[in-house]
Amino acid sequence: MSTTIARRAAGPDGHRVTVTADDGVPISVRLFGDDGATATVVFVHGHCLRAESWSYLRDHLLKQWGRDTRMVFYDHRGHGDSGLADPSTYTIDQLGHDLDAVLRAIAPAGPVILVGHSMGAMVTLAYARLFPEAIGTRVVGIALIAGAANGVTEVGLGRFLHRYAVSTLQIAVVRAPRVMQVSKRMTRRLFEPIVREAQFGTKKVNPRMAAVATAMLNETPLLTMATFLTSLMTFDETATLHRLGEIPALVLAGSADIVVPYAHSVVLASQLARSELVRLDGAGHSVILERAEEVALSIVALVARVSTAMTDPGPEYAAAG
Repeated sequence: MSTTIARRAAGPDGHRVTVTADDGVPISVRLFGDDGATATVVFVHGHCLRAESWSYLRDHLLKQWGRDTRMVFYDHRGHGDSGLADPSTYTIDQLGHDLDAVLRAIAPAGPVILVGHSMGAMVTLAYARLFPEAIGTRVVGIALIAGAANGVTEVGLGRFLHRYAVSTLQIAVVRAPRVMQVSKRMTRRLFEPIVREAQFGTKKVNPRMAAVATAMLNETPLLTMATFLTSLMTFDETATLHRLGEIPALVLAGSADIVVPYAHSVVLASQLARSELVRLDGAGHSVILERAEEVALSIVALVARVSTAMTDPGPEYAAAG
């Protein structure tokens, strides 16, 4: 399939590019680093977030790498600056296809490391199933941050995602969008003081509350938020983990994550042969914001492991490049 891109001038927030997905949906992308860099690191954000959720982490990585490592950040369909789409396409599998479209357009050659947070980690696992030929050839490293392979409705806040509650919410969003939007605006005003304190770094705000407040204050359309919940509820990629084979992996999460509890990361790491498991004590689900510097150092270490593995490659890297 062909994928088209539209380029815009570079600015302080990176070189902006619009990639057209296979079904015509525009995907907003931001690029940092030189096109000729030896490796490309692609960041895949979580549910109801956007590329800017990586901003603090990105700043730390820019200090570490400068322009020597290319970084790609993009908004999922229905999120951020990317286009809206038919709600029937709001699935994790479709996001896996969108990731493939971004890679074909932005990084058609050379090694790629995928970094996914929350739902973004799930998207990278779905991508591994959908495009198994890319694993170990194009995709030579993976980071799963606050992610899970399955069971997101069994523990943590995910226990409230049962079919009746989700279907009721989805029906309400479709039938009474104005009422639901007013409700969201009222909730935003309620949480604004919490976010204000969190942004000024007073340390008075529980990080988990700040994470909830940030999610409630974002601009993701309600239809996007509600429709993706079905895919999250049924998500199960445990059978996919073996496809990741021997490529270096980072599995990282906060011990205080109540959205996707740390136990999920323990399970993930146990199934990935070359994984490093990193636990950040006291961090919540927004670990990429709360502990950006520590997460950045772990990603730098992953890329260094990938570089070492490719210098003395095994069979899994035979076709890389």
